[in-house]
Amino acid sequence: MDLDLSSIVYGRPHKTLLSQGGSTELALEPMRNSLIRPACLLSMIGLTILSGFFHAPCLAQDSADGSRHALRATNRPKVGLALGGGGARGAAHVGVLKILEQQGIQIDCITGTNVGAIVGGLYSAGISISALEEMFTKKSLMHSYLTVPVKVRLMIVPLFFVPRVMGKRGYDGLYKGNKFRNFLNKYVPQSEQDIEDLKLPFGAIALNLVDGKVHTIKSGNLGTALQASSAIPILRKPVKIQDGLYVDGGVMNNVPVDEAKALGADIVIAVDLDDPKATQTASEFTKLGTVGQRVLTLHFANVDKTQLAKAEAVIRPEVDQIGLMSTNSKDAEAAIQAGERAAIESLDQIKQLIDGAN
Repeated sequence: MDLDLSSIVYGRPHKTLLSQGGSTELALEPMRNSLIRPACLLSMIGLTILSGFFHAPCLAQDSADGSRHALRATNRPKVGLALGGGGARGAAHVGVLKILEQQGIQIDCITGTNVGAIVGGLYSAGISISALEEMFTKKSLMHSYLTVPVKVRLMIVPLFFVPRVMGKRGYDGLYKGNKFRNFLNKYVPQSEQDIEDLKLPFGAIALNLVDGKVHTIKSGNLGTALQASSAIPILRKPVKIQDGLYVDGGVMNNVPVDEAKALGADIVIAVDLDDPKATQTASEFTKLGTVGQRVLTLHFANVDKTQLAKAEAVIRPEVDQIGLMSTNSKDAEAAIQAGERAAIESLDQIKQLIDGAN
């Protein structure tokens, strides 16, 4: 039986998911040889979030002019982008995309996790670089992602138990994320709200809590997919899609290189936001949340190794000085500039790869 998501997409008619032989198919592909991380890791992520250091980026609505970027047909080799997660540091992805566009390097497909999925999904829908830059510096997505400040939400946590006492059971998490999904669906043109209809092939990486596997969401509503890929455990409630419950896939696959190749990329450019400093001084860990942030950065750097080794080129913007949950516009600008610098440093290698494959 076909599954119609119109009831969860802002009350508008919505295309049913891919259907074959009378059964609904969401095009979710489990990652091979994936293993569930211990529950303590999810707890660490949640605690770090609540300390104020792990957050999806601030996005703001773009102006009416020039909000769509030009996407042109490309010849072989196909170039794919694998955009890593990293909270507010994800503004660096915009800087990378800006340089690639300026140099005429055409992208044929994109995969992303967390903020990488947000930037990649919006770019695949035709949102321009200038609009993406404004999103990170104007903070309108922040208001849709965190509808109430975390501190205020924590103060009213006891009220969350009232419905449970009355017998109503909801999924674990402080925020549902529905306003975030609706914001994205309203921001993206109606013709681009289904992943199948995007200008570029795109996949959002999310972890299914039910089967314990990482999946690539390649069909259905874009806003729902980005909601799932950015559903940070404990902070955000998991997103139900068919029989699965999906959260941020970064705990198991933070830079989805294999998934970009599965979309048809011959050359994959990975953008890694989790390149930690080799050492830090003890005095740097006195501020609340710094220990959790350091542990998460080291964990993600270790998780990323296998995927990064499979990429033909890796771009590493220097963003370790930017807090994962920073809401400072100057940090967003610094991250964008870091992405530009890192992309420029990798241009010769990328062009050689493309020329060599022709």
